[in-house]
Amino acid sequence: MTSTDDSSLLLVLTTLAADADAAALARTLVDEGLAACVNVLAPMTSIYRWKGTVTQDREQQIVIKTTRAALPALEARLDVLHPYELPELVVIPASASAAYAAWVGLSVRESS
Repeated sequence: MTSTDDSSLLLVLTTLAADADAAALARTLVDEGLAACVNVLAPMTSIYRWKGTVTQDREQQIVIKTTRAALPALEARLDVLHPYELPELVVIPASASAAYAAWVGLSVRESS
């Protein structure tokens, strides 16, 4: 069921504050051809260490579907758009059906 050459398909994770307009960020990434799809998940509680202090905040997880070729441009754009001093940027290679992987490839501008 999975395609044999999905090495270019990536899932990129980041978080935003629960009250941030994550949908606007998602729309910008899709409109600019940096992502085929962005999922904005429901607010959650994040507990993490920041500058020596354990902190708890409400955040939204953002799941970005993109390609390896678009990753540098996506990272650069997130550096500009993201409000955090140190945004989460976790990149996960992914496998998908051949049809879905092809759709992602067609939806993301390779020249981004």
